[in-house]
Amino acid sequence: MMHFKRLTDLIQQDQLRGKRVLIRSDLNTPLDHAGNITEETRLRASVPAIQAALGGGAAVMVTSHLGRPTEGELKPEDSLAPIAERLSELLGRPVPLKANWVDGVAIQPGELVLLENCRVNKGEKKNNEELAKKIAALCDIYVNDAFGTAHRDEANAHGVAKLALVP
Repeated sequence: MMHFKRLTDLIQQDQLRGKRVLIRSDLNTPLDHAGNITEETRLRASVPAIQAALGGGAAVMVTSHLGRPTEGELKPEDSLAPIAERLSELLGRPVPLKANWVDGVAIQPGELVLLENCRVNKGEKKNNEELAKKIAALCDIYVNDAFGTAHRDEANAHGVAKLALVP
């Protein structure tokens, strides 16, 4: 049985300070043919958790999917680049987009990075255990803020949640 804690509880207990926090957000927003965001409810809904983790002193990595990409093939239309740009505007700070992040992310407390489309990673859809281990190794704390995708048996949600430590 998994034990869950609320992000707000961890912040109140000062357990995020100096930690690497991975937030699985649902940033799968509709884009038009030119790659422009046409509806941003999910983006706006992700902002409070990101701000809370940053305010708690964490190094924050956000991951999400966009569309239904082919594993191992990042095509321009599958990139989270428009999402990073809009999140930068909503948060009032740069949100760098990091590709090829599975083997490590250089980030310090107070910094924020958006990890490129998680469904591009080979083994994602089949909840590959080795991939889930690599994702879990990126963080000290895993936060699932993507409840619309929480039912999926994928490495970035189910696999990492089983493996990531909770303080």
